[in-house]
Amino acid sequence: MFTGDFDYTLPADLIAQTPLEKRTSSRMLVVKKRQGVLIHSSFAELAHFLNGQFMLVVNNTRVFPARMYGKKPTGGKVEILLVRQLENNHWEALVKPSGSIKEDTPVTLNGYSRPLIIGKYLHSDRREVFFRDGENPMNAARQAGTIPLPPYIKRTFPHNPYEELDKERYQTIFAQDDGSIAAPTASLHFDEEIISALQQRNIQRTEITLHVGPGTFLPVKSDLISEHSIENEWYHIGADAATAITAHSSAGKPLLPVGTTVVRTLESAVHVDGVIPHKSGVTNLFIYPGYSFKIIRNMLTNFHLPKSTLFMLVCALAGKDLIVDAYREAIEKRYRFYSYGDAMLILDE
Repeated sequence: MFTGDFDYTLPADLIAQTPLEKRTSSRMLVVKKRQGVLIHSSFAELAHFLNGQFMLVVNNTRVFPARMYGKKPTGGKVEILLVRQLENNHWEALVKPSGSIKEDTPVTLNGYSRPLIIGKYLHSDRREVFFRDGENPMNAARQAGTIPLPPYIKRTFPHNPYEELDKERYQTIFAQDDGSIAAPTASLHFDEEIISALQQRNIQRTEITLHVGPGTFLPVKSDLISEHSIENEWYHIGADAATAITAHSSAGKPLLPVGTTVVRTLESAVHVDGVIPHKSGVTNLFIYPGYSFKIIRNMLTNFHLPKSTLFMLVCALAGKDLIVDAYREAIEKRYRFYSYGDAMLILDE
């Protein structure tokens, strides 16, 4: 199976650059995969497509301000994106321009008093970064960092007129645990009003955590899908969530994972007997057509980039031909795409 098989053409003006005024104002394309039916609706109507048998599973990760800017001793500009914490408060980071920065170079961060040290290469374009006194670079990010929006959302730096809006709206209402460098975007559509509407229909909800890493931004570069690998991402399923999801699924009731991160977490963790364990771990599960789903039949998601692992996952769940038709129709009807864009509800009907 070839990466090029998952390409499509999207007009640039359909890439949402800012969120809508109200989270639930997004449109929603409902895909009934067994019937092959497409229904155009709005996210505010989500509860009307679900019965009281459903359980929502959301990702409660929180995006932290992982992107920082600074200068080398020579005055050259540097961009640093914290990726994951290593031992002794050292971090793995994406550094630009990495090739021109020697090991052990101090970088003066904009808005922070102490220089951050750019250390050795870890792999590819990743560098180790740290403070000499052992301080955690996360502290600097919280004070001087910015929300790391994906590259297709265009912003100007250092003067970003949307900075405060992004801080609020590129964060889900479920966000609790710092650790992601990208939002689980399917959850961005929820507000308290729609949560109440779901509760009135007796739709349950539970939470897991998966910290979204740079794999979200990385394109599939290999011609053959099977030659691509996804970076490890850390996840946690608490005891209450594990018990609730297992009981719900074992009773034959449907789960509605909110986003690809939840799909990958549950599909990674589930045992052959259908039990979801209480555990922490890492996953690099790559789901594409031909994958046999163990526990997931439905999902809520956004519209994804062409040739991306997320688009391939959606094709695996609902069928490539149907999803291609759905995307074509969404483009014709001028849906808004990607992180700040509209939603897709895939139902096993």
